Amino acid sequence: MIELTSISKSFGGTQVLDNVSLKVAEGRVTALIGPSGGGKSTLLRCINLLEIPDAGTLRLGEAAVEFHPGHRVGWDALQKIRRQTGMVFQNFQLFPHRTVLENVMEGLSTVLRWPRGKAEHHARALLVKVNMEHKANAWPATLSGGQQQRVAIARALAMSPRVLLCDEPTSALDPELATEVVEVLGKLAGEGTTMVIATHDLRLASRVANDVVFLEAGKVVEQGSSDLIFGAAVEARTRRFVSSINVAQQGA
Repeated sequence: MIELTSISKSFGGTQVLDNVSLKVAEGRVTALIGPSGGGKSTLLRCINLLEIPDAGTLRLGEAAVEFHPGHRVGWDALQKIRRQTGMVFQNFQLFPHRTVLENVMEGLSTVLRWPRGKAEHHARALLVKVNMEHKANAWPATLSGGQQQRVAIARALAMSPRVLLCDEPTSALDPELATEVVEVLGKLAGEGTTMVIATHDLRLASRVANDVVFLEAGKVVEQGSSDLIFGAAVEARTRRFVSSINVAQQGA
């Protein structure tokens, strides 16, 4: 469903992505892992064009965009991609002046122009899905970090995206609260939700992902099934990275 071909991206004189290619099949979960600064979050943001690649091709469903240095991507092309994606950020980004229910309803009401009754019914169903229906009338400031992230997931799902993109969804949470989010993402994966998750949380990646892409210095070092990457990686660099994380987690 998603195909990235020869994607490159630089910031100033620093090349963050270097000729990256990958495919994401519908109904599968792909985890982007690697050391800090390896390019995983930038690659994720290129999928919904929050960052515009310098070169390469992006295809999402039937929409495709080619990127060339100095060429500006048109608004219609951007929207054809963005309308198919939902984004979950590491710092939640809920509207503080909206209740939990209103946060989830916001896009349905303002973008899709749904009647309030229809939007509220759909939003409440999504809150049930992420186990937050009991906080529908609460303000974001009264919620724990794990609860805020689950609301953010519900809000991202409200527009019925073809793919859910998660940028370090557990990085701002302590282990107990992170578990709440991992459980919700695992539930969505079990329901066949297509997801791409940029994460340094190897527990999340190994539990939820079908496929894993290991990035370092803006390049794909190795990609394959979750079982392969975490259990029998081909590249020594991949094995060393996964091993170091496992040792750190066991020590914690």
